Amino acid sequence: MKKVFERPRSLKDARFHYCPGCGHSILHRIVAECVDRLGIRERTIAIAPVGCAVYAYDYFDFDVLEIPHGRPPAAATGIKRSLPGSVVISYQGDGDLAAIGTGEIIHAANRGENITVFFVNNGIYGMTGGQMAPTTLAGQRTTTTQKGRDIATAGHPLKMAELLSGLEGTVFAARSSLDSPKNVLATERLFEKALRCQMEGKGFSFVEVLSQCPTDWKLSPEASMEWISTRMAEFFPLGIFKDKTAQKTAFSGEIKSPVQEAR
Repeated sequence: MKKVFERPRSLKDARFHYCPGCGHSILHRIVAECVDRLGIRERTIAIAPVGCAVYAYDYFDFDVLEIPHGRPPAAATGIKRSLPGSVVISYQGDGDLAAIGTGEIIHAANRGENITVFFVNNGIYGMTGGQMAPTTLAGQRTTTTQKGRDIATAGHPLKMAELLSGLEGTVFAARSSLDSPKNVLATERLFEKALRCQMEGKGFSFVEVLSQCPTDWKLSPEASMEWISTRMAEFFPLGIFKDKTAQKTAFSGEIKSPVQEAR
């Protein structure tokens, strides 16, 4: 029997605008499949970022809000607190989350906001012409680093999964990639786990995905896959960096201030 492509219920019947070989189309399908499998379409609220996925609301068949650049975690916090029964997904790129939105993501994670963040890391500003992003690799050429990223002047690439895993409020933090069918399937499993974490009220969950950008990398789709596996994954290792989903808080009593203790 010939296998027929079946569009997830949570994806509209619309043609993607993404460049050939871009990872966003794969990730959109993964998100939609997870939402369908968990049966949460009617209460899912996603946030479309400023970036290549700015038109995500044209593709997802559930509520999607467009939020100013870098501010999705702040908006997600307000949505979740006012509608606690909702499932809130913040879908962000590296320029959106790791540059202008660094403050928002760190404090949302540190507060332990019960939201789920999917972070698309392609190491570059894709929508605006291929400039250096916080996740651009050392020596990587972009339109603003013609000779390659210089660590002495531009600093080191940010490892967001590791950074957020060090915060007390983060319950789940992981990194996957789209460079192979095996890793695509692993990404879907991590996405579903992160959503379950939110559904069970456990706290802040975060999944970073190494994604390809053939257009701005100036590589073929096939070469882009190889770049992820040989270059990006070397600096941004795949794996689960924090998983407190099975842990329970042992302390439930009152914490006294130093002044009260002195008394």
